Amino acid sequence: MKAVVIRKFGDPGGLEVVDLPVPVPAAGQVRIATEAIGVGGVDAVIRRGTLAAYGFREGHLLGSEVAGVVTAVGEGVDASWAGRRVWAFTGLSGGYAEQAVAPAEEVLALPDGLSGADAVTLGGSGVVAHFALDRARLAPGETVLVRGAAGSIGITAVQLAAGRGAGAVAVTTSSAERGVRLRDLGATQVLGRSGDSGDSGREAPPGFDVVIDVVGGPQLPLFLNRLNANGRYVAVGVVGGPPPADFGVRLMDAFRRSLSFATFSSDTVPGSDRQAVRSSQFSEAARGELRTVVHEVLPLERAALAHRAMDAGEVFGRVVLTP
Repeated sequence: MKAVVIRKFGDPGGLEVVDLPVPVPAAGQVRIATEAIGVGGVDAVIRRGTLAAYGFREGHLLGSEVAGVVTAVGEGVDASWAGRRVWAFTGLSGGYAEQAVAPAEEVLALPDGLSGADAVTLGGSGVVAHFALDRARLAPGETVLVRGAAGSIGITAVQLAAGRGAGAVAVTTSSAERGVRLRDLGATQVLGRSGDSGDSGREAPPGFDVVIDVVGGPQLPLFLNRLNANGRYVAVGVVGGPPPADFGVRLMDAFRRSLSFATFSSDTVPGSDRQAVRSSQFSEAARGELRTVVHEVLPLERAALAHRAMDAGEVFGRVVLTP
């Protein structure tokens, strides 16, 4: 089968299309003929070699979420899964392929009316956005800033925050055109990447009750400083790299403002809770109540092009690969 692996860590040119044996599902797994493969920020971080210290090696088969039809089940898996259209989380590998395997507990049947591309755009990111807002304890009337709102996590977080009655939903983004699109999704204030004044030349709000940060990186302390007293900051990604080593000192400098900083990974949420939220969101998306944004659909062999677009900051929403 056709698959895409990391031949060499670094830029997208290090990705290679190879031919691999069709995987055999182990006990507790299903095999899926992929129709859509999500390209996520974590894929780019792995490809660059940033996570090599965590065991990722050259030759790694990228991809963590797919949609398609179950073609085989392993021992102990209900045979009725065979032939069903599903979304699945494959872990942090195995998705960039014509056939992928996933644990049965990480598989969810797709509702009628939801495309595979929409499923892999929402499946992982929607759960992160939902539980990150829970972790931040966002209450009606409070102000929230979504930093890095042009990706699939940010786009969903904007919609969910607006739906929860946030008093204001500010976003950071790189262009006026993206700002217009984010306003259409529920944003009330568009700021530049550094959190400065954005659309219409209006001054940025002085502070926020909640910050949801997909970016991280060296500018994280600037946004930490934008929290109101008793504000909560939740980092859900590090696509911009790690924060400065002294950012904890900045947090302690604001001791009397009672600020809170947290990281969030959906790995810490019980699987049944993740699946319940995901199922609800899939149904909402199928009904048009929750919107997904697919930036582009590309053939699997053009995965490097998808990664170049991500590295260049050109993606609004999610790029999807098809075999």
